[in-house]
Amino acid sequence: MGQKYRPNYWKNAALLTGSDVVLRLAGLGLRIGLANALGGEGMGLYQLVLAVYGLFVTLATAGISVAATRLLTEELSRSPGTARGMLRRLLALGAGLGVLAMAAQAGLAGLAAKWWLGDVRAAGALRLSALGLPWMAVSAVLRGFFLARRRVGPNVASQLAEQTVRIGAVAAALYATPGRDAGERCTLVLGATALSEAVSCTLMALFCRGEARRCFGGKRAQTPPEASRRLWDILWPVEGGRVLASALHTAENMLVPACLAVYLTGAGGRAAALERYGVLKGMALPLLTFPFGLLGSLAVLLMPEITQAHVLGQTARLTALLDRMLRLTGFFSALAAALFWCWGPDAAGLLYGSAEAGFYLQVLAPVLPLLYLESMVDGAMKGVGEQKAAFRYSVWDAVLRLAGVAVLLPRYGMRGFLAVMLLSTLYTCTANTGRLLFSSGMPHAFRRWLGAPALAGALAAAAGTGLRQALALPLAGDLWPRLAALGAGGCATAGVFLLAAWPLGLGEELKRVRGTI
Repeated sequence: MGQKYRPNYWKNAALLTGSDVVLRLAGLGLRIGLANALGGEGMGLYQLVLAVYGLFVTLATAGISVAATRLLTEELSRSPGTARGMLRRLLALGAGLGVLAMAAQAGLAGLAAKWWLGDVRAAGALRLSALGLPWMAVSAVLRGFFLARRRVGPNVASQLAEQTVRIGAVAAALYATPGRDAGERCTLVLGATALSEAVSCTLMALFCRGEARRCFGGKRAQTPPEASRRLWDILWPVEGGRVLASALHTAENMLVPACLAVYLTGAGGRAAALERYGVLKGMALPLLTFPFGLLGSLAVLLMPEITQAHVLGQTARLTALLDRMLRLTGFFSALAAALFWCWGPDAAGLLYGSAEAGFYLQVLAPVLPLLYLESMVDGAMKGVGEQKAAFRYSVWDAVLRLAGVAVLLPRYGMRGFLAVMLLSTLYTCTANTGRLLFSSGMPHAFRRWLGAPALAGALAAAAGTGLRQALALPLAGDLWPRLAALGAGGCATAGVFLLAAWPLGLGEELKRVRGTI
């Protein structure tokens, strides 16, 4: 990492990580509130709506987000004039994609609710949430601009404002509609999302006016060299890949309740299937992905650095960045896996009152290192220009998941779906990591990246399991003894992990980070 970027990088990393933790805590609190207000079936309906909504969000933002960060990073290293010209092109394209996605979602809402989701209650939520898509697309471009400038303050401020507005609007909607139909309440919740996106985009635009004056000065916009070709080379594989993958993912989310209903024939049918789906997708998975916020912010900041090192042919710098990313991801994800394995059931019982959610947390905990690693590697692949390979792998993964759902769920129920998730994560992590190593010319070091963290995680999990048995009495008690036992047990498990991981390489890596700072 170049000397000129070190101070800003670590300052931005600390700011973005801290804000992301706050945002994820707020989002988790919102999820917990929704789960308790809507119940299992209501959360199942909410997740189905989000599956279709996510498809159109991908259409509006996927390609333009990656293109903005990468192309503006390149142009800012050339001249202010061409950078201004590229920003204008990207804003126009983002607005166009957002309007297109909004029109498509609103126009197809009725058909999607009836024929795709099998629940007409979802139509209103789909129509209202579509209003937020143009705002999201423009915001994606503006965030890319600030990241290219190595400034995260405006992004953090806009996201905090967005989450504050969303939580306030959702709380007001749920407070005003007790006992009302789940479809109506889901509509109001998604309407709050659209409102919060408009507030966030407006704030980002205000920040951009001041930043543009500092960045471009009086330079007039100039046409960047080969702008259309470069934009298209990034846009079509990223946009096409993510839209196709999102479409297949949406199909999976619609297929899962249908196949579960077959398995649960005589035991509640579709209503029971929707409830189990809601417990997994709306309760367990948000908890599992919550810790990733600490890594996700670093991944966002690493992308411009990886892109620059790749473009300039700085092989040593690129290898160092990738090695640090993979090693820290391994240690962090192993710690998260140990904590969820030991304390996930108790956390789910405390937050949701759901033993089923706790079971999912414990079963999926061992796969967290692969899940987190795959997410980090996916971002790195965009930085080295391997978005086409990522596209191919995501398509194959989605197709295999659909086949697995259709074959296993009618026979094995949720156990079959968990098996599909585990195999899917293994495939995508292996394929993406292998391609990244090949493209960068970097030799593998899986013992450093996964072996040492896995050993530390196993030791911590063993200690945590014994401690959980010792704390069985307070964990079965009232609220405050449960909270105290859960907090003490989690801290003790984390302490054992740190003691085991420090001589296995974590200490060395953190010393290097400190030296860089």
